[in-house]
Amino acid sequence: MSSTKHFSVPQFSAKDYSSFALSGALCCTISHIDIRACLWTRYTIGTEGAAALLTGFGPTAVGYLAQGGAKFAGYELWKVALVRLAGDQETAVKYRTAIYLGAASIAEFFGDILLTPLEATRIRMVSQRGYATGLVSGVTRLAREGGISQLYAGFLPILCKQIPYAMGQFTVNEMCHELVYRNMSEDTKRNLSDTGKFGIALGSGITAGFAAAILSHPADTLLSQINKGHGPTGSMMHRLGVLAREAGFKGLFAGLGPRMIMTAGLVSSQFLMYGGIKNALGAPPGVEIHKE
Repeated sequence: MSSTKHFSVPQFSAKDYSSFALSGALCCTISHIDIRACLWTRYTIGTEGAAALLTGFGPTAVGYLAQGGAKFAGYELWKVALVRLAGDQETAVKYRTAIYLGAASIAEFFGDILLTPLEATRIRMVSQRGYATGLVSGVTRLAREGGISQLYAGFLPILCKQIPYAMGQFTVNEMCHELVYRNMSEDTKRNLSDTGKFGIALGSGITAGFAAAILSHPADTLLSQINKGHGPTGSMMHRLGVLAREAGFKGLFAGLGPRMIMTAGLVSSQFLMYGGIKNALGAPPGVEIHKE
């Protein structure tokens, strides 16, 4: 007789998922706004004046608020769904990497549905000064002039960038935590200080950030070229293919080092804030399928 036992999967309530969504929304918005401010404040004030800092702020904030909430809550939701699909603990643990990758991909897909029109609006407002006075007027004008196709013109490139990013972010973070805790004695785990837990979360987040940057960098390079209007006309797949061939392997990974550093700070801060906000809201921990 098999010794495999059924998994005891947490039954998260609507309130729990609301807490996951709010935590994800806040951590993504705060981290992205902070990173953008650090990168652009000195340049923008020096060249275009302080008022230019606010251009595109609305779409950026709302976009990452929506995408972050959908991504983090979606990851918790789909991880639970895939664990249930596995049927038992042994199977879930055996295929845990596939569960992490699948949950991250599906969650990011739905998050990007919310992000894409807002990102399109941000790009238009930044590239065409005076295009709109704010988020609502910007989205309305873009939808009126170009329709749904214009709002979602960048959906494929964003997916190509964001899904590998999310896969690296969540999967590597899970694997780093598992590796550290698996090599600890039970006594060490029980007596682990808050500082020790913080150090593990920080180190795991930094490593996950490196992975997210590496996996998503080729698509990020191509998306930057698309946003600048480079490449031939035609379908998005054709444009991406031509730009990729022109760039070559070396060109696709140009500038990876600085982006790894930026992304490590971004991802690690998100996970730290996500955990802190969840605790403050009294939300339960997510389902764990780490190998003991």
